[in-house]
Amino acid sequence: MDSGLDYHTAKALLEWQVELGATEAILDAPVDRFALDPAPAKPAPAAAAPAVAPPAPVAEIDPVEEARKLAAAAPDLEALRTALSGFTHCDLRRGARNLVFADGVAGARVMIIGEAPGRDEDREGRPFVGRAGQLLDRMLAAIGLSRAPEQPSDGVYITNVLPWRPPQNRDPTPQEIAMMVPFMRRHVELAAPDIVVLMGNISCQAGLGQRGITRLRGHWTQAYGAPALPMFHPAYLLRKPHAKREAWADLLSLQARLRDGGQDG
Repeated sequence: MDSGLDYHTAKALLEWQVELGATEAILDAPVDRFALDPAPAKPAPAAAAPAVAPPAPVAEIDPVEEARKLAAAAPDLEALRTALSGFTHCDLRRGARNLVFADGVAGARVMIIGEAPGRDEDREGRPFVGRAGQLLDRMLAAIGLSRAPEQPSDGVYITNVLPWRPPQNRDPTPQEIAMMVPFMRRHVELAAPDIVVLMGNISCQAGLGQRGITRLRGHWTQAYGAPALPMFHPAYLLRKPHAKREAWADLLSLQARLRDGGQDG
């Protein structure tokens, strides 16, 4: 509808209304604002995103407990060897050429437990085959024992606490020893020797929970449920030839114990 006002006049009137404080334009029809909803309409809430469950925590494996289960399930020595071969929690196996399990006569009256394989043992997959092993063979022969005897009654069974060679022949860590103790305990149970010979500090740590071979050697004790005699490791005797005198005394003590039937006395 034409109001008859030109543009400039209408603009001047509007500016005058703004200066007077007008903030709203008056509509053609009245509005009852009391009847209006005082609360502004709220937008519909967005659909909630489906809840995502947090990832389940990964159960941490206890290598020692795993070793206990595997060892306990082995019904014989061959099964124990297989269980050791499949034990993946000891990093030593990654750098080793072979699993070094045992040598000699299974079921012999004497079971010798050394420390860990060296270079020659790692290469051949048998314990005590290097210079230390050659000395051990001579020591055993001096009291009528052998890993390859003519008579089974003269045999010995030989193994190590660690079945894999540590890098650069370093000492195994306490964690590595702890992982192998369940296997060693089961090994002794299955081999069922009359006497266990613990050769060296690592063997004493695993079997007795103690180190200090110069103090422990020559004193009969118990390890893995059997009479046990700590002795110097042949590798130690190669470095310290003067200790062969004590080693000879220990061999005679072992021989006397065998003659007495392996019993205390």
